[in-house]
Formats: sequence, structure tokens, C-alpha cells
Amino acid sequence: MYFFPYNNPYQYPYYVNMPMNNYTRQSDYWDYPAEKYANRFNTFRLPNSNRNTSLTDYGPKPFVININEVTKQNNTFRTALWTGTHLQVTLMNLKAGEDIGLEIHPDVDQFLRVEQGQGIVRMGSRKDNLNFERRIADDSAIMIPAGTWHNVINTGNSPLKLYSIYAPPQHPRGTVHVTKADAIAAEEGSNQGNGKLIFGRTPDEWVQYTEFLVNEGLEDVKRGINALHILQEFILMGVLVGKGYSPERAYETVEEWERTGESKLLQQSKNM
Repeated sequence: MYFFPYNNPYQYPYYVNMPMNNYTRQSDYWDYPAEKYANRFNTFRLPNSNRNTSLTDYGPKPFVININEVTKQNNTFRTALWTGTHLQVTLMNLKAGEDIGLEIHPDVDQFLRVEQGQGIVRMGSRKDNLNFERRIADDSAIMIPAGTWHNVINTGNSPLKLYSIYAPPQHPRGTVHVTKADAIAAEEGSNQGNGKLIFGRTPDEWVQYTEFLVNEGLEDVKRGINALHILQEFILMGVLVGKGYSPERAYETVEEWERTGESKLLQQSKNM
């Protein structure tokens, strides 16, 4: 007969003297980027750590963070936390009685999640007919289709803290609007200066972003490659950039199509 103390056959002697991992402490292998200097408005202290992480834009690098905690820590009207090619995450903080402001994103789907506070969200197909209204509070998730007028209003007595996901990005990488007035001024300056944002960039920013392709096209002209082939290649590259490829990756992809014979038409036009 076997005797099992405390009616647990696996308690003794199997585990009592065995070393146990302390899972209450974050592993050192978790990659939380740390900044040397903390942003004076946004500083997130990592759990069980003396390091500070500034709330800044960490995109497009791989990144992991406790979104609930940093959303509550954020004290600015809007701060971009991560901006990629197809998606952007921003943190928002609305003061008591403040709203985001009536807006529409023609080509952008948007997701909002409330982490603290309470309010109202209104949506509609026309700015003068916001016929969709819901109360929101902690853990509320809001889906806003592209082309929908919308506004979020803080109806509580404390800050309404939420994060927003735009697909594709809506604001320039690294955006920080400390106050709503800053956000309005930045939008007005963009519309009057560099122009309307298109998939997260102004027209001039797109020109700068695709400069690599322009330079490569000029080199092809110097090498005497015929104009039809150059146009075919670089229009295709532009299409790929529009689909989210970097200019460098778009260039390599189209060149590979030609080199491997995956595109017979590119090979034919090059030999004309």
C-alpha cells in the first residue's frame, strides 16, 4: 500500500525540493525597447523594472507592449505608438467634456478600444445625420468603416483613455499632439502646406519615399534601355509600392520577374 500525505499523490516527494521558475517576473527575453530619455508627457514604467520606455513611434520594427497600461499612462491628446505600411496604432486621451472632433476617413477603416473612462460614440453616412449612437466605457470596442462620419465625446468627469488602430495609417510617423488644439493646427498646416494625407503620407512625402525608384529609372535611361521597358518596369514597381512593398523590395521583385522569365513580356520589351 502506498501512503500519499495530504491525499495528493504528486505533492511529496516529487516536487517539494525541485527548483521552480518564478513566473511572476517578466522574462529577460521579452523585448521592450528602452529609450535613454523619457518623454516628459508619456513615460511607461515596465513591470518589475527600473527602466522607462518613452511612448514614441516604434514602427515599423517588431514590437510588443502592454497596450492597456500604456493607454492609461498616455497624457497627450494623440501619440503614435506604432506606424507600419498598412497599419498604425495611436494612443488618445480626452479630457472631461472633450471630443475627438467630427471627422471622416474616406479610405481608412478604424478600430477604437476604450481602456478608461466613459463617453458616447456617434456615426453616420452624413455629417449632419449621425444616426448611430452608443454609450462606451472600459473595454468598449468601436469599429468605424471607411467613409463614415464619426465623433467620440467624453461624457464623464475623468479622462477618457483609448487607443486607435488605423488601416492604412492616417497620421505621419512619429505624430505627437499634446492637446486637441495641436492636432487641429497640425491638420490645418498639412492641408494648407504639404497637402492632404494619402495612406499616411503627404504627396511630397510620397515623392521622397519613392526617390529610390526614380534614381534607378534614370540609371536605366543612361544605360540606353528602351523607354517601353522602363515604363513597364517602374509602373509595376509603383503598383507594388501602393500594395505595401517598400521601393527597394518592389524594385527587386520586378527585376526578378524579368530575370527568371516569370514575366515573358518584360523580357521581350527589354530586348526590343
